[in-house]
Amino acid sequence: MKELSSKITYKGKDYKLVFNLNVMEEIQDEYETIDKWGSLTDGKSGEVNIKALVFGITAMINEGIEIDNEENGTNEPPMSHKRVARIISEIGFAKVTKDMNELVVESVKADEKNE
Repeated sequence: MKELSSKITYKGKDYKLVFNLNVMEEIQDEYETIDKWGSLTDGKSGEVNIKALVFGITAMINEGIEIDNEENGTNEPPMSHKRVARIISEIGFAKVTKDMNELVVESVKADEKNE
């Protein structure tokens, strides 16, 4: 697994989405495995589980905020689940889902290439 990031833009501000071990740990704590969470969010077996989707995006955005705070000496607070859900609604559910899934897949592929 390689740490990768992408971004979403909301109201003129970029938010970094980061998928790394910290995010994976949060997802495992909530959903037991990355695979279980992935099957809830990929939409391949039916409707996307909104709670799981927002949980993952929130973890990714908050990890990006924490990294930026550390690197830039800033103190931006983490985002709440509800705030992230509003952002997803505004940007577009399909786009955010696609971006998130691509980030996760590319992160895993990058790791497989390094083995």
